[in-house]
Amino acid sequence: MVDARLADGSRVNAIIPPLAIDGPSVSIRRFAVDRLVMDNLLSFGSISPPMAKFIQAAVKGELNVLISGGTGSGKTTTLNILSGFIPETQRIITIEDSAELQLQQPHVIRLETRPSNLEGKGEITQRELVKNALRMRPDRIVVGEVRGSEAVDMLSAMNTGHDGSLATIHANTPRDALSRIENMFAMAGWTISTKNLRSQIASAIHIVVQMERQEDGKRRMTSIQEINGMEGEIITMSEIFRFVRTGVNDKGDVLGRYMATGIIPECHDALVKRGIDLPIDTFND
Repeated sequence: MVDARLADGSRVNAIIPPLAIDGPSVSIRRFAVDRLVMDNLLSFGSISPPMAKFIQAAVKGELNVLISGGTGSGKTTTLNILSGFIPETQRIITIEDSAELQLQQPHVIRLETRPSNLEGKGEITQRELVKNALRMRPDRIVVGEVRGSEAVDMLSAMNTGHDGSLATIHANTPRDALSRIENMFAMAGWTISTKNLRSQIASAIHIVVQMERQEDGKRRMTSIQEINGMEGEIITMSEIFRFVRTGVNDKGDVLGRYMATGIIPECHDALVKRGIDLPIDTFND
């Protein structure tokens, strides 16, 4: 079996007997030629205008944003769109298992992991790339998907001045996303107390965005939550926006509406002080 990339960036996987019992198989994963932008999410009904305004402000204001979601929920697409709000003057380093992001800024360095060869040698993991990225004077670090021990170095970077980092994680709720990060620290062999670990997570990540592919096939941003800090050993979170389901119509389309919870995020004042236009009524339903 082999993984490869075509000249246009498409990913290829080929597998032959005896691994493929019924004969050779080739899969080609093509990426969209036209890069999606926030207006596309708005026209698809994947996000509301106030949500778009807030998340755009969060990226411009250098908050650390974690995009959570299940398989096929639109995490990478959302990450690509949000990265478009990073100023062109900043140096961005992207780290992915297979390069899919299409950043348009002039100062982008794309890093990609490498699998081991047939002898089991030569593997370069995301954790090694994150460590190397920190030596490259990045303004922003963008991780395609956090899935293992690289979470340790990613959070360390977020806690030591690399604000404005973006990453995705496979999880079904914002709370599950934080639990998965805890598990990744355990995978890396860390044995610090639960309270200290959660304190690191709470201070590193500012915003968690939840994506969901619902039964009608549409991908929606179902929740935006701000991490407030710690209360005892529990990470406290405030939901700023949510998608409220009201039912399903005869065609199988999910019905509902986006609403603001009325909570003013703690980061609002900091964003305004940075010169970002974010009126209070953005958070009123």
